[in-house]
Amino acid sequence: MKNHLLLGLLFAPLFSLFAQINPENIEIIRDAYGVPHIYAKTDAEVAYGLAWAHAEDDFQTIQLSYLAGDAKLSRAIGLKGAPADFLQQLIQAEKTAREQVHTLSDEFMGVIKGYAQGLNAYAEAHEEEVILKELFPVTPIKMIAYSQLQLFVSNAADQLVKQIVSNKTPKNIPDEDVQGSNLIALSSAKTGENASFLTINTHQPLEGPTSWYEAHLVSEEGTNIIGALFPGAPCILTGANEYLGWTHTVNFQDKADLYKLEMLDKKTLTYKVDEDELTLEKHKAKVYLKLFGLKIGINRTFYSSIYGPTLKNSKGFYAVRTPSTTTILALEQWWRMNKARSFTEFYNTLKMNALPGYNIGYADRNDTIFYISNGKMPIRAEGYNWKGVVPGNTYATLWDTYYDTEDLPQVVQPQSGYVYNANHSPFKSSSLADNPDPDDYPEAMGYERYDNNRSTRLFELLEAHKTIDFQTFKKIKYDHTLPDPLNYNYVNLNALFDMNPADYPGVGGLLRKIQTWDRVASADSKGAAAYAILYYQLRHYWSKLGPDKTFDTATIHKALKKTSRYMDKYFSSQDITLGDFQKLVRGDKNIPIWGLPDVVTAMHGAPYQDGRYRITNGESYIALIQFRENKTQYQSVISYGNSNREDGLHYDDQMKLYQNFQTKPMSFDREDVMQNAVRSYHPIKER
Repeated sequence: MKNHLLLGLLFAPLFSLFAQINPENIEIIRDAYGVPHIYAKTDAEVAYGLAWAHAEDDFQTIQLSYLAGDAKLSRAIGLKGAPADFLQQLIQAEKTAREQVHTLSDEFMGVIKGYAQGLNAYAEAHEEEVILKELFPVTPIKMIAYSQLQLFVSNAADQLVKQIVSNKTPKNIPDEDVQGSNLIALSSAKTGENASFLTINTHQPLEGPTSWYEAHLVSEEGTNIIGALFPGAPCILTGANEYLGWTHTVNFQDKADLYKLEMLDKKTLTYKVDEDELTLEKHKAKVYLKLFGLKIGINRTFYSSIYGPTLKNSKGFYAVRTPSTTTILALEQWWRMNKARSFTEFYNTLKMNALPGYNIGYADRNDTIFYISNGKMPIRAEGYNWKGVVPGNTYATLWDTYYDTEDLPQVVQPQSGYVYNANHSPFKSSSLADNPDPDDYPEAMGYERYDNNRSTRLFELLEAHKTIDFQTFKKIKYDHTLPDPLNYNYVNLNALFDMNPADYPGVGGLLRKIQTWDRVASADSKGAAAYAILYYQLRHYWSKLGPDKTFDTATIHKALKKTSRYMDKYFSSQDITLGDFQKLVRGDKNIPIWGLPDVVTAMHGAPYQDGRYRITNGESYIALIQFRENKTQYQSVISYGNSNREDGLHYDDQMKLYQNFQTKPMSFDREDVMQNAVRSYHPIKER
């Protein structure tokens, strides 16, 4: 009874914050796979239902996410949460949210208030699941602050902070085996019929704050959308409504800058900008450690300069500047993308210019396809090396204006009938004749110019077919073959295939197995298993490679010997399949799985047990969408299931579909939803 009274006092402020939503007006329908179809009169009520349904499935991850956004994660989990807490305070996310909250529309404020109410109501009804009571009530300010943290990280600005803290000042964010996504959109010029196709093919962590959750949201205010979102998001982030759909891949143009300040007096914190003498603002961030059951607060000093968040290391004072900290409108832009019904509406929503990055692939019922390397891109002064450390002693480097959406690399309605992206160059987004011209864009924008294995393979497949029906489209999306030659953008392994097995006794057979492999990363492939283990062994040498990132035969030979010993130690054989080596693991269930880093069906693993690897990143939420004249058809699958509760029915119920390249049908029509309904209820705690 005492705890109940305390929780009642805790949540009492909630009722004075917002006009209350009546949960009786919200209907949550669960289908056979546990996906929530949420119906209500208003978008605010739908957001309430979304928060409740998602909390039923993954309240823990939502809480951990918002704890990071509220700089309280280390209070809950200790040292592991300290970096997120520090970043949130460094970028002053809460301050920005409070200063800019007035820029949100009344309509979207209703949505995030509705979401906050739903989450708070769930916490009040399930107090035993609350991780840290100080998080509640969740408010719109806390939601916005969390989105600011997420977007700062998505712009890789956190990597610049890490370099400063580590006394590594050059802006040299290392290339790695990018775990990003693919997009493909086809118009009727390529499908050969009165239809356009879109694939959502995201490569995200399979668990955690950026893992996907599927939902169907319907309101009488014009919302009817199916798609996926991250824990804590109040709307769909990638998906489709009855009229149009979009998806994202990560892009790598220059989205964050590192400045070195010219300090005049470190004691008084005075720094020089042209002829002006300015003073740093000093702040304290607090993070917590857990030691012997005690929470110990630790303060860390940081500063603010006109360039942005500023830190001191052994080499001086450095500031980080990124467009993600200049606006809080990103979530509202996504929400408005949810509600767009035409390309014009969608494109006008992009003109809000609030998403700091992300490629966008688009298709619609009117046979329009579209690609853009999107982002809030600063207009930078010429004459500086923006990929390195830029001088923080002149107003010339202090950008505060941005390119319009129309100024970014994009393709609309190409004659080829297709657009695609696999985290590669925006100047290779369609056929050769339809691509944007890189010479039209300033070098300071920092756009990628490279291909990778996935983009190389997709281009080959898309160009190989004059027309692509839906079944072929699906096969292209599920392709898992590496190109010949290999075309990683971050490392060159092609010397592997030029080595003569006879010259390498002891590993000649292993080398021959890899060289004669058909490069198909199927679960039953023995060549793929040998290559996968070799790939992970070679990763230990990446930091020692030269600027050209090319492996020599001597290093490959060392890695082959390690691979041979690894296979003998853990498998007592070098005749194993890829599915023997890597598993899709959920709870007590583990199944053989296909895929490798940088194939179209990309998979990335980490050590699991007995020499096996478990997949941690890669193919996650997948949707295949057909836009036809009078009907939009949607099919999807997720890596595990739509619930993160180990005792739930939907914790792992999509794994077999996923393993077998299968999808489940989804529908925008209530009649279809009701035919497949397992349960219908209101978001109220059962008595």
